[in-house]
Amino acid sequence: MSTGPWLPIGTKLADDLVVGRVVAIGEGWQVAEAKEGGRVLLATEELASLWLKAGTVAKGDLATFRFGPSSFRFVRGGAGHALGPVAGARSPDTLGEAMAFATALSGTRSTGEAASLADGVYVERLSRILPSHSVDAPSEADDALLLGTWLTGGLKVSTLPITRLQSFLGWLPPDKVAGVVLAAGLKIPDRLIAGPDPNRGVQAVSAGAGSTGRFSLPGRKALEEFFNDHVVDLVQNRDRYRSLGIENPAAIVLEGPPGCGKTVAVEKLVAFLGWPFHTVDASSIASPYVHDTSLKISRLFQAAIDTAPSVVVIDEMDAFLSERDGGVSGQHRIEEIAEFLRRIPEAVKSGVLIIGMTNRIDMIDPAVLRRGRFDHVIRVDHADASEVLGLLHSLLEGRPIGADVSLDVLASRLAGRPLSDAAFVVREGARLSAKRRSDEIDGTSLDEALKNVLARDKGAQRSTFGFTGGRE
Repeated sequence: MSTGPWLPIGTKLADDLVVGRVVAIGEGWQVAEAKEGGRVLLATEELASLWLKAGTVAKGDLATFRFGPSSFRFVRGGAGHALGPVAGARSPDTLGEAMAFATALSGTRSTGEAASLADGVYVERLSRILPSHSVDAPSEADDALLLGTWLTGGLKVSTLPITRLQSFLGWLPPDKVAGVVLAAGLKIPDRLIAGPDPNRGVQAVSAGAGSTGRFSLPGRKALEEFFNDHVVDLVQNRDRYRSLGIENPAAIVLEGPPGCGKTVAVEKLVAFLGWPFHTVDASSIASPYVHDTSLKISRLFQAAIDTAPSVVVIDEMDAFLSERDGGVSGQHRIEEIAEFLRRIPEAVKSGVLIIGMTNRIDMIDPAVLRRGRFDHVIRVDHADASEVLGLLHSLLEGRPIGADVSLDVLASRLAGRPLSDAAFVVREGARLSAKRRSDEIDGTSLDEALKNVLARDKGAQRSTFGFTGGRE
């Protein structure tokens, strides 16, 4: 079938429905404007039959139209209702629009439709997302990624962890974001669902269920102790600290080489606290327009203040807060740094925990690192043998381990490496053990997995069947 418009502009599909210009084309479908308002979805008989067979649409939802030798099915979008491809759609402007899409996602899945919807068509009037069943569609459905991508207007953001999604949706209160995710039929850990606090900002469900007890960070004992002393204890014992004049945790910088676990540590702390999460990175504030970056910085911090207690993470802060230089070319960057300097103390006073991360502490503007802005600068190096050993015990807890496994030796060989290497060795060792039909993780498999890690350091060619390695 032609890849151009199937029907000429002005074709009358029904007495009250005339086709306008085509606005989107996919495999087996086209979306066109309707001259009476709204849009119309055209589909081939083959694609429409798949929708009918799956129960995604009812027979009465589809009308038939013949044009020469070709036969089509069409669906009215209706004036005031969204109709268009999921991919490339703009982000919603209102809570109602977000809830409508989420309801369509859950409604589609409730019919038993299991196909990927990433290349589908959203028909708000039917409260359905109709899959294209194209050969290029993802082999597995990932509705969490689909919803997050749609809500953020195209960013590849999943709904889990929900704190990261919330950081991109500052216009929606965290409890409303959680409501949209739940309306889509997706699950959220209870301790990460935020709800309104009539006295201040937002709070975690069940009186802060996400921040009870001690925070645990396997493989990073010193950082675990720091977070417990300077953040967790203060949060859990606010009245005692306030009686002595301490209101909120001070801002923190984590500095160290790539792969040392800074990002993972912060993500675990945010999940433990259960607070709304806002990220400062290139995708959230960078702009080619004069003054626009400063405006985005201001809006992001204001969103964090409005949802306090919350967390702002400044990722790769040397990219935004490097030492200022003179000259006209640096004036806009000076303006951006000044906005950070103004907003950071204000946010801390309002209950926002600010954590910066950098690999180049030497590049940060000295004014940023002064006490009162970032009170604590914490060095995070690669883990030593004792820290790796702690992580290995955590990763292997509850798993059967062979008598030939020496965790002390394994930890010593992984010392000084990214913690993701230790996680990979355990995962790959378990896979190899299972492949050998072993009932336990054996030393031979772990040693082979470790050799795979070390081989990459020597520039060994990667397997053509996939890739190895974990998150750094």
